[in-house]
Order: sequence, then C-alpha cells, then structure tokens
Amino acid sequence: MLAMEEWPDAHAAGAALGISYRTVARRVKEGHLRGLNAHTAVLSKEEKQRIEIAQLKRDLTAAQKEADKAERVAKELYDFGQRPVDPPKWLTPTRPAPSASKEVPCTIWSDWHYGETVRPEEVGGMNEYTAAIAAERIRRLVEDTIDICFNHMGRADKQPPGIVVMLGGDMITGDIHDELTATNDRTTMEAVYELRDHIAAGLTRMADAFGKVFVPCVVGNHGRSTKKPRMKGRVYTSFEWLLYKTLADWFSRDKRIQFLIPGESDAHFRVYNHRFLLTHGDSLGVKGGDGIIGALGPITRGQMKVARSEAQIGRDFDTLVIGHWHQDIYGPNDGVIVNNCLKGYDEFARLAMRAPFSVASQQLWWVHPTRGITAKRKVMVQDPPNIQEVREWLTWAA
Repeated sequence: MLAMEEWPDAHAAGAALGISYRTVARRVKEGHLRGLNAHTAVLSKEEKQRIEIAQLKRDLTAAQKEADKAERVAKELYDFGQRPVDPPKWLTPTRPAPSASKEVPCTIWSDWHYGETVRPEEVGGMNEYTAAIAAERIRRLVEDTIDICFNHMGRADKQPPGIVVMLGGDMITGDIHDELTATNDRTTMEAVYELRDHIAAGLTRMADAFGKVFVPCVVGNHGRSTKKPRMKGRVYTSFEWLLYKTLADWFSRDKRIQFLIPGESDAHFRVYNHRFLLTHGDSLGVKGGDGIIGALGPITRGQMKVARSEAQIGRDFDTLVIGHWHQDIYGPNDGVIVNNCLKGYDEFARLAMRAPFSVASQQLWWVHPTRGITAKRKVMVQDPPNIQEVREWLTWAA
C-alpha cells in the first residue's frame, strides 16, 4: 500500500516491485478490507511475540483470580460442612409415656425465605420479617405442631407411630433478584449456615416428641446458585441441597430421623397405602393465575399434568404436596395440598399480585391406615394483626 503512494498506479508499482499489477491491486484491496493504510505500522515477528506473551500473562492472571475465588468458596463450603451443628436450646417439656395411635401426622416446612426482610410500612403494617422473627416462628411452628397433635387433634396419652416432616424448598430466600441482594439481611451462605441449626433443633424436638421422624427433601427455586433456573443439574446447583446433606450427615447417628434427598426435584413416598409426591411447586408445567380464582386454576392444571406425566412412567400418586404459591389450599379429593409460607405477607404479594392478606402458617394433616387423609389443620406461626379479643364463644342477633 505504501508503494501505491510512491507510484501512480498498480502497473508502475508492480513493475517496481517485480510482481504483476493484479497482485498489487489484490493486496491493496485486502488491506483496505482489514482497515489498513499506507501508514499502518507493520510489527516485527519479535514485537508480535511480545504482545502475545503479554496477553497470555493477562489471561493467566485472570484465570488465577478465578481459581483463587473457587478455592475460597470451596474452603467456605468445607468449613461449613465440618462445623458442628449448634441448635438453639429450646425448652423440652416432659410427658408421661403414651400408648400407641394408628394415625400418622404429616407436615410440610417450606417457603421460609430465611434471610429476607419484610418491612411493615411496605405491607400496610400487616407483617414484619427478619431473621430474629423467623427464628421465633420456627420455634412456635415446632411447639404448636406438637401441641396440636397431642392435645387438640389427639389424646395426650396416645403416641403416633412417628411424624413426616417434609422440607419443601425455598427455605432460604437467596439473591436471585437484584432487590433481594439489596435488601436481604444476610448473604446466602450465612443464611444456610444459620438455618441449619434452626432446622436441626426442630427435628430433634420432633424426634423427642414423636419417636421417629421421616424427612423427605426437595429444593426450591430461590435457593439456586444460578441467576436463571436450570433444568439440568437443578438439585446440585441449589444451596438447599447442601443444607439438606449436612443435616443428614449430622443426624446419621440418630436412628430416629431418616432423610430422603433425591437427585431430582420430586420425592415419592408412602404413608401406609397413601402415595405422596412432594415437589416445590414451581415446575408444574403451568404459569399464571387470575383475579377471580387466583392460583387455584394453574395449580389444578399442574396437578393433572404432573399426574399424567408420572403415571406414564409408573410413578402414580394419590396426593401432590407443594409449596411455592404461598397459600394454604387443600384440593378436592385430597389430590393436592398447597403450603403457605413462614415469611408471611410481603411486598410482592401486595403490589405485584394484589393478593389477599393471609397469616403465616404451615400445613399439618393426618393419614389413617385405611381411610387415607383424615383431619387437616394449619399451624399458625403469626398472630393475626388488629384482631380484638372476644370472650363470648357464641353470639347471635336477637
């Protein structure tokens, strides 16, 4: 290209360089296409090697930083797994040794969203949620479940065969949304670190009261370590899987407590002859809802889709148990049980959904050997706000 500035045309330049004018024209055209001109600096072989070496050094430094970061995370996970569980010391009242009862109580603990904050001024003063409030609600959930089972739905001198405590996902709130990252009161790792102790205390208390505890576990969508939900590796990219595994390891010597932690998002099990499928509820193959029946429409459609899909591979079930929708629903014919949340009414429910207020609660029901699901309750972990005390048990208009 410099030759073209020294000679008037390609013929003259080619003659001076000892090549054909066509070669000169082609090289000039190629240079223009590459953004070159007559004054573009031509690097020597040594200079090119120096630049490549510098780039390789920068790449190596970046790779080393990523490796150091991965090593730090791995160390945190290892240290977390090695730390002894330190469950809160709850008062454990003693009771006389009861006789046997046939019905098995079942409950689902899900959608605790530990680590998230809800400010009263953003939800009309109807709720507040912090880690301290979550800890108190967990304690109340455990104690009230035991109280209901022995003193309200059964006799204090009757001992059930055990209890099923399902861990249904979204136990932590994670940082999958920017607003959660900005407003959570602790990081995901801190939330997992603390929540393990709370759940360990609850399960120990359950084992002391019921004798045997079966704990099927599934992950939710908030505990994931990726920004977008994944279908491949869904379980193993969730911090909740780590939470469940460390709990199972901690209780491995306590024969009263048995865990089921499948490598998929669904857990199948039976209570007597009643078949349950536990899943979080965000993967029913449906979306949406409407302002009249709310989430009941998509939940019912999702129940039918899951039932059809599972039946095709020989995994039929009688009752689908889910969380995710933050509502307490017992579907027709016991086909689906939907769990509410421990977190309670939040900004998303108020502003995005305009959903009606509901008191934070978790579902509790009983399974009979021949009658299937019988009694159904919800364990309230929050006092209804602005409720006046009424002393008369019955009133009527004259």
